[in-house]
Amino acid sequence: MAEWSFLTNHARVLLFMARQPGARIRDVAQHTGLTERAIGSILSELTEDGYLTKHRLGARNFYELHPELPLRGADEDDHQVGELLGLLLERQRG
Repeated sequence: MAEWSFLTNHARVLLFMARQPGARIRDVAQHTGLTERAIGSILSELTEDGYLTKHRLGARNFYELHPELPLRGADEDDHQVGELLGLLLERQRG
């Protein structure tokens, strides 16, 4: 049976970046089980669509999250990214 998840790869990467905005692509790939190339592509898409802003500090990239933006999808656009991340991050803290 194939492995699957309720969260898309984009959501998983966004959640990881919310926890560790200065994480290296290699770290995100190891945590999510995706390739570095896939992570780079997902980060580019999230940045292009405004969900993340990339900042460079020396040799490192840091990603600023914009939780006020709507979730993408036909049934989710009345909810914000921050709502989903808040639920998932709160569960880890509690």
